[in-house]
Amino acid sequence: MNELPHVTVATVVCEADRFLLVKESSAGKTVYNQPAGHVETGESVQQAAIRETLEETGWQVELTHYLGTYQHDAAENGISYVRHCFIAAAVRQQSEQPLDTDIEAAVWLTREQVEGLQAELRSPMVWRAIEDYCQGQYFSLSIFKS
Repeated sequence: MNELPHVTVATVVCEADRFLLVKESSAGKTVYNQPAGHVETGESVQQAAIRETLEETGWQVELTHYLGTYQHDAAENGISYVRHCFIAAAVRQQSEQPLDTDIEAAVWLTREQVEGLQAELRSPMVWRAIEDYCQGQYFSLSIFKS
């Protein structure tokens, strides 16, 4: 029996031509990802994106735009992920914020550095989101209705 897709969120945070990524442990190896995670019951995708970014990086962010919806069928676990990706501005680092247990570090990397790590990205969605951001392909947050 096939499982329903997992609804996830991610943020692209870019400051001074560097992207905020997380170095994390996944399936026994170290990978790089945007701050990302699952939407919890009772929260909006916007709330989930803000929460996950804080929990994984220690950065409080403000969402500025919607980048898009991405889908990835992960061969390693057979799960289909539907990711709502946002663009966010870094507001304030909360150094006292403990990071999620699977996060090794929050890192700021240039586009070129991320491109060089493609074999170590958690999924193809990571690079695709950075490319879309760099090409200016994003939408107003007003597309979300409650």
